Amino acid sequence: MSVFDRYAPFVQDFIYENGWQSLRGIQVAAGEAVFETDDNVLLCASTASGKTEAAFFPILTQFYEDMPKSVGALYIGPLKALINDQFSRLDDLCSRADIPVWHWHGDVAQSHKNKLLKNPSGILQITPESLEALLMRKHAYIGRLFCDLRFIVIDEVHSLLRGDRGGQTLCLIERLSKLAGVNPRRIGLSATLGDPIAVGEYLAAGTGRKTFIPQLEHQPVKWRLAMEHFFVQGEQAQTEHEIEDVQQLLAQPSDSAPEQADPGFGYIFEHTRDRKCLVFVNSREECEAVTTTLRQYCEVNNERDRFMIHHGNLSASYRETAETAMKDDEVQLTTITTATLELGIDIGKLERVFQLDAPYMVSSFLQRLGRSGRRDLPPEMWFVIREDMAEARAMLPETVPWKLIQGIALVQSYLDERWVEPPRLDRLPFSLLYHQTMATLTSCGELTPAALAARVLSLRVFQRITKDDYKVLLRHLLETGQIQRTEEGGLMVGLAGERQVNSFKFYAVFQENEEYTVRSASHEIGTLCMPPPPGEKIAIAGHVWLVEEVDHKRHIVYCEQIRGKVPAYFGACPGDINTHVLEKMRSVLSEDRSYPYVMKNAAARLYQARQSARYAGITKEPLINLGGDMWCLFPWLGTYAFLALERFIKIKCADRLGIKGFDSCRPYFIQFKMKATKEQFFNVLSEESEKEIEPLSLVYEKEVPLFEKYDSFLPMELVRKGFAYGVLDIETMIKRIKEWKTKTDSE
Repeated sequence: MSVFDRYAPFVQDFIYENGWQSLRGIQVAAGEAVFETDDNVLLCASTASGKTEAAFFPILTQFYEDMPKSVGALYIGPLKALINDQFSRLDDLCSRADIPVWHWHGDVAQSHKNKLLKNPSGILQITPESLEALLMRKHAYIGRLFCDLRFIVIDEVHSLLRGDRGGQTLCLIERLSKLAGVNPRRIGLSATLGDPIAVGEYLAAGTGRKTFIPQLEHQPVKWRLAMEHFFVQGEQAQTEHEIEDVQQLLAQPSDSAPEQADPGFGYIFEHTRDRKCLVFVNSREECEAVTTTLRQYCEVNNERDRFMIHHGNLSASYRETAETAMKDDEVQLTTITTATLELGIDIGKLERVFQLDAPYMVSSFLQRLGRSGRRDLPPEMWFVIREDMAEARAMLPETVPWKLIQGIALVQSYLDERWVEPPRLDRLPFSLLYHQTMATLTSCGELTPAALAARVLSLRVFQRITKDDYKVLLRHLLETGQIQRTEEGGLMVGLAGERQVNSFKFYAVFQENEEYTVRSASHEIGTLCMPPPPGEKIAIAGHVWLVEEVDHKRHIVYCEQIRGKVPAYFGACPGDINTHVLEKMRSVLSEDRSYPYVMKNAAARLYQARQSARYAGITKEPLINLGGDMWCLFPWLGTYAFLALERFIKIKCADRLGIKGFDSCRPYFIQFKMKATKEQFFNVLSEESEKEIEPLSLVYEKEVPLFEKYDSFLPMELVRKGFAYGVLDIETMIKRIKEWKTKTDSE
């Protein structure tokens, strides 16, 4: 019997009514796995490949044949907007078989939630944060809600593998399963996974099941890529080196622009006209600046405003307005966005995606590219790389167009090798350990130290954390009032801890800045960190506002919209780059090949960069003398290995080599003054690396590197240990030093 024949009649009818001629490979494979095995399932396929249907068609069929006595399937999504989008899609399908679909997050009415609590059934869609709140605040309901839970579907599973949020999600699944006495099958969905086998093992942790990962033949997909480069001011790079097909594909931008305009922004302005597009940027500050500038272009050209904005600091109404407008295929608007629209929210038929500068990761590039190309159109992305022209006397490393080289390296890593970043699953999540300890005590009430340790340390995410480390944490929490002892010797949440767990912000483990709500008259505009005083200007929602009053007690900024342009600031927006990408960047600089998507200016700038790199020898020699005692090191290491190398040189080697004036541009190069020779440099690094390196020795004296949201509640020794053993990539650093030593010995 085929998978289609196995589907319930209402699923078959749905397929017929939507005009599907056949099932896709991912849907056949998922159906066979769900129907014929008891395994977990990890579905890896491109965006818009039908992964959601692949998972739910067989699940709903099983429900149709044997309806669960409680919520039967839990769908965990990373974004409220994604849940809302999937809710409307699933509700239409499930209503045919009277299978309820519920959603639960901060924007869902309490009346809807109460109906679920009274009649637990069907499918529940929820974010990790709302699931945490449910476990903490509705502890007594969990058994009744999930006593017959059979499946947990984790959408965009790759987005939950970086940082504490993925660990929290796995903890929540384990805690829920233990409380409800169930062992549901787990189904992960993703378009971009670098190591599916490792993710499959991670997904299966604690289930006693294997994870089935369908191996599908990848059908060749035609991409339309373009990458252009612009100097922010001055003449653009020029050469006779041109790529004919791309020149025929794309027209040149016009000159109609505001005075002293950035030509890269002008390029985006021209090529989004009469089209529906997304423009991805790498920070919220840049999102505001680009939107404001493009709206100024509209004013100068007497055009209607055709640009919208979408990022995490905007109010829900602003974000939803952009999402709704983008779904309308008749509306030709462009939305400037951060990663908030990177995931699979349905925004209709997109003609083109722009990427301003290079993203940090191959997975981000693929996710963003996949937002276009729906409904039989090829995916299309245009990179717009901007660069300040280096001063005439600038030193060598400042003349390399790092963003351009990084963009090419990201694309070629996938095209040449199908490489995507593997997940980092070996961290020491002490911040999450604090969070889950407090969440467990809140939901369970008083527990003995032994019972608390048994509940928390048994969660698979904490398998690298020792009992001794946990004792250190509990002692610190007792000393700081986060927890307290009862007369019977048990542990419960203390007064200081109550202030944390009673805040709605506690449910999230991702970092949040102290935010102020921005209001104009009766309208909420969004949120800001560190608002300026009255009389100053702010940029948010793509407009400029004059601050009239700041209410620090209530965290409200009152303002009035005005014309103009000012920079926006929401806090730091860091990104990490894998060592593989840096090594690919070195290859891009050293090889002679051309790339069909690299356009005129970018090809010229690449040619210049290659000439400079070869003349200086930076792709062959990691250490370059810039003149006198000034040196530059090009390690070609990713962010965390680069960070380890910085500290290793400063702490272990600087005194022996006479190094001063240490200046890093992470993760591209390190400049410094040095009295020693090149040979002595590599000899000292090799000698020090051959000694046993205690990771904590690379943490500066009295340094407390706070990275995660709850690090400030931890004892200093655990923060330092988590950074040293879980962040610094010492292994990759040592491997690179050995490569350098081998090379210098052979010369």
